[in-house]
Amino acid sequence: MYTDLAGRIAVVTGSANGIGRAEALRLAQEGVKVAVVDLIQEKAEKTAATIRQQGGTAMAYGVDVTDSHAVSAMMDDLVRSWGAIGILVNNAGITRDNLLFKMNEDDWDQIMATHLKGAFLCARAAQKFMVEEKWGKIINTSSTSALGNRGQANYSTAKAGLQGFTKTLAIELGPFNINVNAVAPGFIDTDMTRATARRMGRDPEDFKKAAAQNISIRRVGIPEDIANVVTFLCSEQSSFISGEVIYVRGGPN
Repeated sequence: MYTDLAGRIAVVTGSANGIGRAEALRLAQEGVKVAVVDLIQEKAEKTAATIRQQGGTAMAYGVDVTDSHAVSAMMDDLVRSWGAIGILVNNAGITRDNLLFKMNEDDWDQIMATHLKGAFLCARAAQKFMVEEKWGKIINTSSTSALGNRGQANYSTAKAGLQGFTKTLAIELGPFNINVNAVAPGFIDTDMTRATARRMGRDPEDFKKAAAQNISIRRVGIPEDIANVVTFLCSEQSSFISGEVIYVRGGPN
């Protein structure tokens, strides 16, 4: 248990399902008040309802993270309701996979907007409250795809960009006692990876088994694997870690 997290206020984007949902649930277990943010209000509410059923505190927001006005309005409403935001987990993301010669401009623009612009807008809105409080934790979600991955020129570029964004914010916000780090998941068993398998004409379970053979510990990750690392990075036990990209991928390839 990270007792120092009790009562903190967190925003977790893309938390209706998958990794983001696991992060929201895990933080709530530590006594964090969680704003569950996703594009569809009803989907965000399902995660928030689960947190409340488990004895935690949560509110749901349906927000397009690429809309600066919507992001600012959400942050302001949250502060009026609960107080200063101390934790931001930028997890909202989508995929539009294709080989470069098949990739259109919309495939590129949507990925850049959701991953990069979304993280920028949320961090810009949240940091002003963190600076005032002289305390904050920002965790951005990168990926092992940042190292390059066939059919993901857009996604890989965005995830690599988030690493540069993370390191720059760590420099700028460090003097205000704000830690900024990134996690870079490997193969995690989520709706997104199962959808990828189906797009490739593969059975999701066979796809997962094949992926496990290329992972040192011979299993794929689960959302809770990422949530545990993120929760540590939000705690005071990680207070001397900033500007780092932590690869969570089951060992070296």
